[in-house]
Amino acid sequence: MKMELKGAEQLSAALRRKSSIRWDAVCKKNLTEMRNRAVSSQDPGTGGTPVDSGELRQSVDVVPPNGDGLSGEIGYLKEYAPHVEYGRRTLDGGFIQGQHFLENNVDIQSPIFRQDLIENIRKA
Repeated sequence: MKMELKGAEQLSAALRRKSSIRWDAVCKKNLTEMRNRAVSSQDPGTGGTPVDSGELRQSVDVVPPNGDGLSGEIGYLKEYAPHVEYGRRTLDGGFIQGQHFLENNVDIQSPIFRQDLIENIRKA
């Protein structure tokens, strides 16, 4: 499952041109905040990971930026994560709605990421 932040492309390109070290720091900070939100809350509406057995929350993983100008990644390693995120059909033909916990986490983080980019461009 992959989620991308949209709308900050020009800001991120400007920051990368000025300093890849600052770009990596901004990405790492934002990925860490998303991971912390995912593991500290069980409320999908606030970007937390829903908990049944706790395995999904334990499977959240962050790949930090590696200095090549590309951003890092956050995601869930459990194979059933997309079914909890987007929903699934049941055996009797019903449908269980998705909880959109990762999408909510990204939506919460997007304005923070944009503001961090702006602040770091001003510093450079």
